[in-house]
Amino acid sequence: MPTVHSLNELLHPEFAGPYLSFYQPTHPQHPDNKQDPIVYRNLLKQAEESLAAQHSNEVVAKLMAPLQELASDFNFWNHTAHGLAIFRADGYFRVMHLQRHTHPIAVVADSFHVKPLLRIVQSADRFHVLCLTRNHVRLFEGNRDGLAEVQLHQDVPRDVGAVIGDDLPEPVSRIRSVPGLGAGAGAEVRHGHGGKDDLVDQQTERFFRAVDREFTRHHSQQAQHPLVLAGLPENQAVFRAISQNSHLLEQGIDANPDALSNVELRTQAWRVVEPLYLQRLAGFVDRFHAARADQQASADLSDVAVAAVGGRVNVLLVDADQQIPGRLDPETGAIERAQRELGVGDDLLDDLAEQVLRSGGEVVMVPAERMPVDSGLAAIYRF
Repeated sequence: MPTVHSLNELLHPEFAGPYLSFYQPTHPQHPDNKQDPIVYRNLLKQAEESLAAQHSNEVVAKLMAPLQELASDFNFWNHTAHGLAIFRADGYFRVMHLQRHTHPIAVVADSFHVKPLLRIVQSADRFHVLCLTRNHVRLFEGNRDGLAEVQLHQDVPRDVGAVIGDDLPEPVSRIRSVPGLGAGAGAEVRHGHGGKDDLVDQQTERFFRAVDREFTRHHSQQAQHPLVLAGLPENQAVFRAISQNSHLLEQGIDANPDALSNVELRTQAWRVVEPLYLQRLAGFVDRFHAARADQQASADLSDVAVAAVGGRVNVLLVDADQQIPGRLDPETGAIERAQRELGVGDDLLDDLAEQVLRSGGEVVMVPAERMPVDSGLAAIYRF
């Protein structure tokens, strides 16, 4: 599933082009999914023809090889979600499952085509779910539409053995013989020094403390997502008592996360996150109105375009349901409106969103009914 990290990876590639981007709808169930590989092969054909017009046969063959191999992966096409995004360059190959349908498109260009990802990754409804047991942790990331497990950073311990070791130490006990007790020369009296339950509690706390420290450092501080904790109440109590993560929400999911399906986990997590999401959107709207009163914000497309190219946009609110056909000049900020809809690759709102992201600004996709203006965008400036 796409994340903020993977989007930044695509916006700032560390490898040479050309860059190939593919999007298409997929179907989780049979027999609807039978058409998905056919759509994919048609997209590959379009990309190959575009590549062949500008590059040698050797370059084309090298770039297309793993893409063609995926087309024949029967197991892959039987385990998809509602959409697919695939990115390819020399030394780079990334496949992302999407929880929303997307229009089929193949783009060969001097940068990756990330516009369809913006409405998924840059929405204010993103959240993390940390699934916690005494023995292991798992991380999920998603929004109101879907939830998917993501890989934890290598420094985050995934199980208690990574912190404690594989074997639980036995309780320490001493045995001494006391004369005059019992039938024998002496009876054994055992004095326990730390029961096994006490040792397990200590190990659990050590494990949770390590998870909290590294997860906060490598995930929460990077993504800034609200964190929903899923676990049995007794495990949540231990984790919350030691946690230093400011993104951890007070309300969690009081259940064994291993017993919940992805759908159940998402439903319960969204129930926790939705009030915060609505509050966050209202906060952005209030900030926009206050900044606009001080001449530090705008909803005018031409003004925002110039500001975005100049790196002046701090926060850009974008109407998630609107498109404005046209093109943005990334050098001057000049806009060229189109008289008709040109397709997914020619939306001025998406062009501006990419420009703001590349300059370190924040883009928030907002439902139409919660936008403060009807122009399609609202920008808060840095200066």
